[in-house]
Amino acid sequence: MARANTKIGDIFSVKLDDNNKKYIQYVTNDLTQLNSDVIRAFKKVYPINTTPDLSEVVKDEVEFYAHTVTKWGIKSGVWEKVGNIADIGKVEILFRDTNDYGSKPGEQVKVSDKWYVWKINEKFKQVGKLEGEYQKAEIGVVIPAVHIVHRLQTGEYDFVYPQYQ
Repeated sequence: MARANTKIGDIFSVKLDDNNKKYIQYVTNDLTQLNSDVIRAFKKVYPINTTPDLSEVVKDEVEFYAHTVTKWGIKSGVWEKVGNIADIGKVEILFRDTNDYGSKPGEQVKVSDKWYVWKINEKFKQVGKLEGEYQKAEIGVVIPAVHIVHRLQTGEYDFVYPQYQ
């Protein structure tokens, strides 16, 4: 298999099932979160056999943002690079994580009050209980490609992660 190279602006087609697909775009890197790739996922569902104009795809409403490794999505075959649109617009996303995620082997924390939030390439801000606007923040862990696909298919991630209420 050829080496997978990705760059900011790359657009990927993600097969949802035998009939439908969605698109994601690599928009930046976040030094705050392991220098991981940040993608935006678009809401519109397309028939699997269509080839939409990518300049129209990126005008669609954004469904969510996430940290991931775009190269791994290509290598694992869950998405395919289909082009690049260099203009990614203004990228200001608030992410959240908790010190309770994965910190207690054998014990799952269902509701956390140890939250922190951040914007891309900015320092973490400890907030404790997640309230107000912080509840709208995206989960900020680096998410494997297969979990990104699951969220595109269902609207939710398929891994255990603490709640805030």
